[in-house]
Amino acid sequence: MKRIDIELTPEEYFGEELLRAAVKRKTGIPAGELGHIEIVRRSLDSRRGIRYHTTVDVYLAGETYQQPEYKGSYQDCHNGRRVVIVGAGPAGLFAALRALELGLKPIIVERGKSVDERKKDITLMVRSGSVNADSNWCFGEGGAGTYSDGKLYTRSTKRGDVGYVLQRFVEHGADPKVMIDAHAHIGTDRLSGIIARMRQTIIGYGGEIHFGHRVESLITDGDRVKGVLCAGGDRIEGEAVVLATGHSARDIYELFHRNGWLLEAKPFAMGVRVEHPQRLIDDIQYHGSNHSPLLPPAAYSLTTQVDGHGVFSFCMCPGGVIVPAATAEDEQVVNGMSNASRSSAFANSGIAVTVSPSDVPEYAHYAELALLRFQQDVERKVAAAAGGGLKAPCQRLTDFCEGKGASRLNRTNYMGQCEAVALADILPPFVGDCLKQAFRDFGRKMRGFYTDQASLLAVESRTSSPVRIPRDNSGQHPQLRGLYPCGEGAGYAGGIVSSAIDGIKQIERINRGS
Repeated sequence: MKRIDIELTPEEYFGEELLRAAVKRKTGIPAGELGHIEIVRRSLDSRRGIRYHTTVDVYLAGETYQQPEYKGSYQDCHNGRRVVIVGAGPAGLFAALRALELGLKPIIVERGKSVDERKKDITLMVRSGSVNADSNWCFGEGGAGTYSDGKLYTRSTKRGDVGYVLQRFVEHGADPKVMIDAHAHIGTDRLSGIIARMRQTIIGYGGEIHFGHRVESLITDGDRVKGVLCAGGDRIEGEAVVLATGHSARDIYELFHRNGWLLEAKPFAMGVRVEHPQRLIDDIQYHGSNHSPLLPPAAYSLTTQVDGHGVFSFCMCPGGVIVPAATAEDEQVVNGMSNASRSSAFANSGIAVTVSPSDVPEYAHYAELALLRFQQDVERKVAAAAGGGLKAPCQRLTDFCEGKGASRLNRTNYMGQCEAVALADILPPFVGDCLKQAFRDFGRKMRGFYTDQASLLAVESRTSSPVRIPRDNSGQHPQLRGLYPCGEGAGYAGGIVSSAIDGIKQIERINRGS
């Protein structure tokens, strides 16, 4: 077997005979001696001509290719040492899977419902415009990641073993192509089934999952955390507690604040969702309307600097929809997602402006909760401007940037109702000013991006947590021994894969400390 790097046209990549011919030219191996060709890495590059950068394993005729198997080495943990995991998002689920491999018994405590029941609540939310505070787009089995596309983009080896995370996804039903894609994507429609199968694995090997259990307090003995106390009075105890509650569990931050436990304000980002016709993004990225029909819906990644603020695209969803992601009745938040096929006629992306404590000095008296209070106030103002009921303030991109009103709206793919609102009137001034300059800059970088065909929906504010729950070198909270904060909610991750890796690391720390 020989591993080679090779550039392929879309036709060569997707056509078996053309692929073999390209490999033959690259390697010089005669056609009669060329055996199996396995693609092990791919990324699409459309900057100068459209090519797939691929790494392939080339086998000679007669050499055997063996399909890899992805199976965790789980142990029967029915009688294992109990570890409580608060939250069934990526950090919590992968902490539980790793616990099974180490012989620990994971006890997951989740405020929301199973993924199937959660779907019903989300459907009802869209129809009624009323928020279920414990079961919504952010809370429930799988966490916020279940309904934000299933992007698996993190590739930094400094974070941990990305391959391990991808293998667990494939083991539970993801397309094996996620192992080779530079920008792997599962799709919301498939991710829910994968999450349910992860639950079956956890329970089958002796773990537990308790849905409908919102944590209200920690059970402590001196400075040692022994478990959690849930609404309704249930006490769930273990030898350690992994806190994996996600970036929207504000009641956990309030719990820490009331008890005087250490918290830190953490910079985050705020902005809007921008939505274009997908065909327009395809034409921009693929250099005209005559691109190959074999190509997937095009994506983009944009960043710029405006007045000392970073402005960047976030959670870009080709062929996607925009969803309401508020977790309380008086808030309005938007997010994006797409199914595996990415077949929607629209492309959307968060466009966010970095926010730090120095940007909001009027909130300084809130100390470590300063940015959280700022985030809440903006979400409430946006909700009020649209009239509540999960309605999204909306304006055409060019009208926003040119200071015009919002009387005319484009058709959008928002799962709810849009209201015409001049966004400059409801966004924080520094956020609005940075967005206006950034959109013009993005229009220069992507000719056609700045267009009246694009819509802006507000507010994209849950990009990451505005609060960090600190931890020391052992992974524990400095004041609460046995408490292991992790994932997005603790301020140490930003996405499905990085959250999963953080949860895995915390379980490994618990195991080493035994």
